[in-house]
Amino acid sequence: MNIQDVFAEYKQLTETRMKELLPSTEVYPGVIHDAMAYSLFAGGKRFRPTLCLAGCEAVGGKNEDCLDAACALECIHTYSLIHDDLPGMDDDDYRRGKLTNHKVYGVGMAILAGDALLTVAFELLAKMANGQNEKQLLQVIQEIAAASGTLGMIGGQVVDIKSENTEPTEELLKYIHTHKTGALITASVRVGGILGGATAEELQQLTIYGEKLGLAFQITDDILDVVGDEAKLGKPVGSDEKNHKATYPALFGLEQSRIMAKQAVDDAINAIDCFGEKAIKLKLLAQYLISRDV
Repeated sequence: MNIQDVFAEYKQLTETRMKELLPSTEVYPGVIHDAMAYSLFAGGKRFRPTLCLAGCEAVGGKNEDCLDAACALECIHTYSLIHDDLPGMDDDDYRRGKLTNHKVYGVGMAILAGDALLTVAFELLAKMANGQNEKQLLQVIQEIAAASGTLGMIGGQVVDIKSENTEPTEELLKYIHTHKTGALITASVRVGGILGGATAEELQQLTIYGEKLGLAFQITDDILDVVGDEAKLGKPVGSDEKNHKATYPALFGLEQSRIMAKQAVDDAINAIDCFGEKAIKLKLLAQYLISRDV
């Protein structure tokens, strides 16, 4: 087994299910459903759904226990990308090698497409009440909402915007990255664990894994914005510097940033040693971050 096999397996599962769950582009008003699908199926590894499914597997759960939650997480992630690309945010023209949503559908429709994906995510979660442990599901909904809101992803985005053109500090970077990126990554693996029936001890180890993985993910993302290949990334590099963003390479330099990413990956892997072979996919995900080029 290698990481590409893991991504391929879970991507097929997630995309097939999302096409079943979301409104068809033929449903009126078609333009909004078309705009939603444009970004939702624009590519990507489905990293957060993969984390959710692999986390569930690590505690002995099955794919069907958390597949709809994995789809909801991807809807939330995609909404955040659509809004990140808007002129009032990062003002990007390309995402995953394709024109960004607002470049195709206009700013107003892109905002609505993002809003719709966020809304439908919680509809999908609510519909899981059929046959799911209600206490577990309520915890999942609460955790995803918190990870997506002002105490999570949105809070990190706010501080990221407000910190442009200021001298970055380690404390500031940690806040931005643990909230803007790390919160939803940690929630993804926790959701898989919760719906898979994790014990309190198992959930704690998955939480440590998610936090360390989120840190490694953002550091490597910062590095790729400096040295990445635009053709592979599907978007221009150098946008962090252009927008005067607080990043790890800006504060620590590239070499030290790589060392910090490697340490975070090692810490993540150590946190899930207790799961043995059941966590092999989570280990592969962590190892992938060190060598990723997209």
